[in-house]
Amino acid sequence: MTLYGAMDQAALDAAYNNSAAVADSARWITDWERRSAALRQAMPAHLDLRYGPAERECIDFFAASEHGGPTLAFIHGGYWQSRAKETFSVVAEGPLSRGINVATIGYTLAPAARVDQIVAQCRRGVQFLHARLAELGGDPRRLHLSGRSAGGHLTAMLVGEPMIAGALAISGIYDLEPIRLSYLNEKLGLDIEEARRNSPLLHLPSDARHLIVTVGEDELPELRRQSASYAAAWQAQGLPGEFLPLAGRHHYSMIEELVRPNGAVTEALVRLVA
Repeated sequence: MTLYGAMDQAALDAAYNNSAAVADSARWITDWERRSAALRQAMPAHLDLRYGPAERECIDFFAASEHGGPTLAFIHGGYWQSRAKETFSVVAEGPLSRGINVATIGYTLAPAARVDQIVAQCRRGVQFLHARLAELGGDPRRLHLSGRSAGGHLTAMLVGEPMIAGALAISGIYDLEPIRLSYLNEKLGLDIEEARRNSPLLHLPSDARHLIVTVGEDELPELRRQSASYAAAWQAQGLPGEFLPLAGRHHYSMIEELVRPNGAVTEALVRLVA
């Protein structure tokens, strides 16, 4: 039975299963965890800054050598139901090397929190970070936002916040309807209204700063479609932004483009904060 587009249940589930699509996905995660632990050990000064009462409502801040410079707030992925900010400390390596502070934002995972709550938590986290940036050594006027996968979705949900100076959405989800219909909804529990409420494609801001939407050309076709559709809608709205597909990159190797000092996503970030 056709469930979404021309896909039945099995095809739709496979269309959003990134870990199955990349044969060595577990190796990437293990490597990020190892490198992230090393970075956290080397830069322990501002870990687990609490922005709310829930266990995961914490932020890690990694300061670049420049005082008062730009900051990238990064929201991790995991389809809103797995992973943690600690896994993705490694994303700070590239930006730090270019004089950009990095903050990683934690949030409660589904099913303990609904997507509505996760969006609200990340909004509070960004607001908390903005209020503390001067104290931490960053410039509150130069707070930029990024995230990958579910973090790309959360970035798009918050891109219109007035304190955000620019955003970089990596391999994101911008229409939650196929997520609602897929295996992922077992833990998310999305209904039609919540899926629509939290679909950035349906709620473009009236005004926003520059947004870069990027995705790997070797990612699943649905991920590529989602990114292309959102970038096109953003530009059709007359909002400032660009679409940056990266050849030869899949859902996991995309992160390395931010980790490397001269990675394509790092270079896009440098342009964004300039």
